[in-house]
Amino acid sequence: MERLEFVNRLLAGLLFACYAYQIGFIFVALLGKCKRFVSFPGRHYAFLIAARNEETVLPHLIESIRRQDYPRQLVSIFVVADNCTDNTAEIARQAGAKVYVRQDKKLAGKGYALDFLLAAITWEYGANRFDGYLVFDADNVLEPDYLSEMDKTFSAGYEIVTSYRNSKNYADNWISAGYGLWFLREARTLNQARMQLGTGCAVSGTGFLFSRAVLEQMGGWPHHLLTEDIEFTVDQAIRGVKAGYCATAVFYDEQPVTFAQAWRQRLRWAKGFLQVFRRYGAGLVRETSRGSFTCFDLTCAIMPAFVISVSGILANLLAVLGTALAGGETGPAVLHVIRLALGAYLGLWALGALTTATEWRRIHASTRQKIFYTFTFPLFMFTYIPISLTALFRKVTWQPIRHSQALSLAEIRKGPG
Repeated sequence: MERLEFVNRLLAGLLFACYAYQIGFIFVALLGKCKRFVSFPGRHYAFLIAARNEETVLPHLIESIRRQDYPRQLVSIFVVADNCTDNTAEIARQAGAKVYVRQDKKLAGKGYALDFLLAAITWEYGANRFDGYLVFDADNVLEPDYLSEMDKTFSAGYEIVTSYRNSKNYADNWISAGYGLWFLREARTLNQARMQLGTGCAVSGTGFLFSRAVLEQMGGWPHHLLTEDIEFTVDQAIRGVKAGYCATAVFYDEQPVTFAQAWRQRLRWAKGFLQVFRRYGAGLVRETSRGSFTCFDLTCAIMPAFVISVSGILANLLAVLGTALAGGETGPAVLHVIRLALGAYLGLWALGALTTATEWRRIHASTRQKIFYTFTFPLFMFTYIPISLTALFRKVTWQPIRHSQALSLAEIRKGPG
């Protein structure tokens, strides 16, 4: 029992050493002020949308892009209908987008679709037509000032800019709320603090902008791992390109509502983190040793929590099992595990509650739902435990997530009911 307590204290100490700086992030984000920049409209932007059987939700995204308060003649919308079996391509054309059709079931995934789309755009329009490229998923919806706000941060010299990710369907159930809280925390506490401190921010899936210079440096979209967004962020950080964050550029994202969908998606993320660290870990460690806080921060984002959590789980399970096989009393070991779980629950609840409080007005849910989902947030996070363990041993392939929340911006703002 004493040995188990020592192991747990050691792992807890390692976890604190890796993530104590994020406690400081909380104070920076809450007490500091967002950086303000001035826009110089005149840049031509290309919106990139990779869509696979998204005929239900895609029209609302395109409509929200066409309603941007940025000069319309400087906005182009491109959709790659990737291995579609529905009317995604035709509906996108009718909505006003330029559409390219891709059929390649062997090379499946968003990364391959973006590479195909960028190659097609460059071939048809040339390499110098667009100043920046914005990446979105088909289920997203943008606030009308999204592009003009992003342009301000882009004008300040950031070659990559990410934005504030809110949820279309936060109030659906504890799963969608769990996702929503995590992304709100990522935007408000992590990226905002990074921006205020002048360190690099992290791209998360969708809703980001990169420059023509970045595209030329990449030579297309070479990021084809299961988490192409993290791969892109890490690759650019190692190269010394610092990503910025625009807190005033808001878009909405649809979250999974079934456990089966959430399991598949987060299993892909967990496996993708392992892939990214395997490929870029040496570069991250090298640049961290040279003083790059951004690379240290990204290393912590993709690996230590995974390793420490899995190690702790295995150590405690083996201790209980070993005690039982030896005929000893398992009660103390089980109680120790329960205390650890309770402590983790309370810590995650505090994180969720703080995020809920700071983002209260931006969460589209009733007061009762906002409060209730702070208590289910730790349970949502605990489900990462079996997912992480599974990712260690299982082969994972990219699979699309079905989207069905066909909501306009007005309907999203109205909220549930």
